[in-house]
Amino acid sequence: MKPIEVFDKIKKEISKVIVGNEKTLKFLFLNMVCGGHSIIEGVPGLAKTMIVNALAKTLSLEFNRIQFTPDLMPSDITGTEVIDFTKDKKEFTFLKGPIFANIVLADEINRTPPKTQSALLQAMQEKKVTILGKTYELPEPFFVFATQNPIEYQGTYPLPEAQLDRFLFKIDLNYPSREEEKLILSICQEELYNLKEVVKKKDLISLQSKVKEVYVADKVKEYIVEITRNSRPPETDFSIVKEFISWGAGPRASQMLFVAGRANALINGKDFVDKIDIDEVILPVLKHRIFLNYRATSEHIRPEDIILEIKKEVEKRI
Repeated sequence: MKPIEVFDKIKKEISKVIVGNEKTLKFLFLNMVCGGHSIIEGVPGLAKTMIVNALAKTLSLEFNRIQFTPDLMPSDITGTEVIDFTKDKKEFTFLKGPIFANIVLADEINRTPPKTQSALLQAMQEKKVTILGKTYELPEPFFVFATQNPIEYQGTYPLPEAQLDRFLFKIDLNYPSREEEKLILSICQEELYNLKEVVKKKDLISLQSKVKEVYVADKVKEYIVEITRNSRPPETDFSIVKEFISWGAGPRASQMLFVAGRANALINGKDFVDKIDIDEVILPVLKHRIFLNYRATSEHIRPEDIILEIKKEVEKRI
């Protein structure tokens, strides 16, 4: 089955419960093909949980949702060792936490303290957790999708830069159109449980291996590096960057653009990456890796605005 056919089958099945959001669904699928993790940001009621759950069902992946709250402890995520009293010789037994799933939805991740947020770090980076000196492998494949509410900041703990950088994409969910909202009225949430598996887990893992076979020309690599390096105030002469950015995208951003561009080309039915494949993923890859200064905030300038200006300037020079 061709990669584009895989995505089309998933999209068709999920359309039974999700109206619109095709771009969001594509980024979520790209994330999985890349083997990465993503932040999904949107106001309440935009079906953030449902779209991730639906994706898990169509791929027959184990799904767990963790509601992040201020009193959540790291062991509530990773699991803990308890004494097993059922055996003659009492011994410790490891009880797996909800992170032991193929897809973990970290709901409202910014509502829990940094100590608990950091429990995800090793899992996201190394795909394993360490409890009392013992290391446990997480299921394969493994993805974390974290949600955030952009309108309610009271009682929240913003994610530190180190953790933000571990997310491949930041995906924004917006309100549906008038026609889409009318269609939403006729969809029953119970239909989510009737979604069918249309792609097997092994097919997804096979797609992940095919990403490495997609050819990337030196000119495209140069384009990626120019975009990321010119987001850093000490390394650019772009005035908009020097005026409004306090900290630009690091080398991991270049790596993420590279792999996301490859996956995008694969889903678009190509065996090589061109500039269009990179352009389609620039915003979700970079916008959470660029940190604005107070002047930019006071003038209501968004990271997206600066990224697009950087892109225009780089296009003039290469």
